[in-house]
Amino acid sequence: MELITPSIGLVFWTLVSFLVLLVLLKKLAWKPVLGAIHERERSIEDALNKAELAREEMARLSNENEALLKEARAERDQILKEAKELKDKIVAEAKSAAQVEGANLIEKAKIEINNQKLAALDEVKNQVATLSLDIAEKVLRKQFDDKQKQDALVSDLLKDVKLN
Repeated sequence: MELITPSIGLVFWTLVSFLVLLVLLKKLAWKPVLGAIHERERSIEDALNKAELAREEMARLSNENEALLKEARAERDQILKEAKELKDKIVAEAKSAAQVEGANLIEKAKIEINNQKLAALDEVKNQVATLSLDIAEKVLRKQFDDKQKQDALVSDLLKDVKLN
């Protein structure tokens, strides 16, 4: 097998073209590529920082929302408690007023019933007295048709009556 030895001229010119290409790439390509890579790194870092800030903001807002919910629940519970107390107070006052009014009505009804009873008794007494007088008058008229019997009865009655 035969070993191929490169010529010095070819190696020299290859090395020179490689170095020229390397310089050209460094001047023209590496700076923009490295700049783009650095820019991309910065944008990724910024995005990560913004994501972290957004996550922290979300956590803070979540905590605030929880606190607001707790506060709203506590306020709702307080309002419900006050409403129940007010309802109980109004019901108690209404019951008390109804009891007082009922007692007043019962008392008025008792008084009215008693007054009606007394009026009815007076009416019955008057009717009984009137009927008794009518009956007595009829009996006496029949019994005392003559004047002598009447005079005797009157004198007997006068003897029984004592004057003060």
